[in-house]
Amino acid sequence: MDLLLWITIGFITIGFVVLISMKKGMESKVAFIKANMEDEGNSSKAKSVIWWIWSTTAWGIVSIFLVVRCFHNHFG
Repeated sequence: MDLLLWITIGFITIGFVVLISMKKGMESKVAFIKANMEDEGNSSKAKSVIWWIWSTTAWGIVSIFLVVRCFHNHFG
């Protein structure tokens, strides 16, 4: 197997592990923010949730690119 396939598998696997390990913490932060909507101290928790969403989106886009690139190298 070539290096691109291993990089793709590793990137997706590590991303899933990180995503699942952080999911519970982000759910509790969102619940805390929803419960305390009028507080000004929620900005740091809100920023961390927003960064988590952006990074998850970026991870998904890169994963899709790697899978397409892998198929293109093997079958194209």
